[in-house]
Amino acid sequence: MSNEPQPNNRRLALFPLPFQGHINPMHQLANILHTKGFKITIIHTRFNSPNQSNYPQFTFKSISDGLSESKNKNLNPDNPNSVINFLNKSCIDPLRDCLVKLQEEEPIACLISDALWHFSQSVADSLNLPRIVLRTSSMSCLLVYAALPLLNKNGFLIKTIFEEEEEEDEEPIPDLSPITEKDILEIFNDVDCKDGVLDLIFSMIKTTKAASGIIWNTFKELEEPAFSAITKDFCIPSFPIGPFHKYFPASSSSLLEQDRSVMSWLDLQPVRSVVYVSFGSIAQMGEAEFSNMAWGLAKSKQRFLWVVRPGSVFGSEWLQYLPQGFIEEVGERGCIVKWAPQQEVLAHGAIGVFWTHSGYNSTLESICEGVPMICSPYAYDHPIIARYVTDVWRVGVMLDKGKEEEIGKKVRSVIMEEEGSEMRQRSKFLQEKVNRSMKEGGSSYESLENLVDLIISL
Repeated sequence: MSNEPQPNNRRLALFPLPFQGHINPMHQLANILHTKGFKITIIHTRFNSPNQSNYPQFTFKSISDGLSESKNKNLNPDNPNSVINFLNKSCIDPLRDCLVKLQEEEPIACLISDALWHFSQSVADSLNLPRIVLRTSSMSCLLVYAALPLLNKNGFLIKTIFEEEEEEDEEPIPDLSPITEKDILEIFNDVDCKDGVLDLIFSMIKTTKAASGIIWNTFKELEEPAFSAITKDFCIPSFPIGPFHKYFPASSSSLLEQDRSVMSWLDLQPVRSVVYVSFGSIAQMGEAEFSNMAWGLAKSKQRFLWVVRPGSVFGSEWLQYLPQGFIEEVGERGCIVKWAPQQEVLAHGAIGVFWTHSGYNSTLESICEGVPMICSPYAYDHPIIARYVTDVWRVGVMLDKGKEEEIGKKVRSVIMEEEGSEMRQRSKFLQEKVNRSMKEGGSSYESLENLVDLIISL
């Protein structure tokens, strides 16, 4: 697939949500559309603003987000849900003003905005500007979210989220299989429902259905039943054109500095011998869970590359809570860094398994490289994605917040035993499907052509 820009010359306005797992896909999408000849303007908040020097081919427009000026005592800057709800109100006028000025300079074919920017639909409508949604998670996740209003109406969410129960139900919920009551409960882990998480999800679903289409960072073969259901239920075109990162050599819009020394360390390790551990850019944990992870890795006796993001352990700047004696126990078979070039790490032959929080970008990157997963979902869409990894695609195993012995056993089973070998074979099969989807005539290739046709027709 050629990466040379093709003649087209229409301008698109793209508006990413200012969080790591949303910025990267939007910038990757911008690159993809730029190769199709579109001129790209990135509208961004001052909060978590991008490094513009990485994208000289784009025009950037900053809008006020009100965060620095806010004196709202209920706004928790460390709670993504709280920030997103605030921004969906504070950015209404700034986005409208920005789009009006852009339109005065040059016509815009459409606005492409993150699904969680639900307010942008009404802004686009007020300007008679078509809006296309970018959904940065799985199709299956959107179907589960779309079912939440009915579950809420029937009282299920009140029961699930707020009642103390001795045992969470592991049986699939009718019409949502393989999703269980436990999975639904875990969506709201570490989320204060008073912050309006349900309202955020409901607004996202409603405004997504009002858009001109949905762009997906996935490939059709991974989620064909969900693709069919969304096409039927949402009544707007879907364009699964991913995986986005496979269109270009490894690139990143990382808000954190990557430690590239890990690649030299991996070069010294045997093939499929390393456990790569990373819980993404948002997940946090307590000291006890962190200590269990450390001793679990130690007791597995396996090599590991562990990304410990600064601030990811409550009350610790970085490694202050590493248990005493851990470094001496693991010696040179362990490598701990603050952040890593994940796409390149997962593509390295030394990686045997990925222990992940089951964020969507991480999951898709692992599938693309044929790497099996150990899933420890944190919150939000993670439990849904983890359930599909383990029960539908069968390329991973679930690991709840377990004790160190359980962690060590699970790690060894995936690296050394038949269970891991079978998952690796299924992972390689999915990897082959990814590669076929990207080639001329493949599903992602054709979806991209259809997306370009839609934009040109708007």
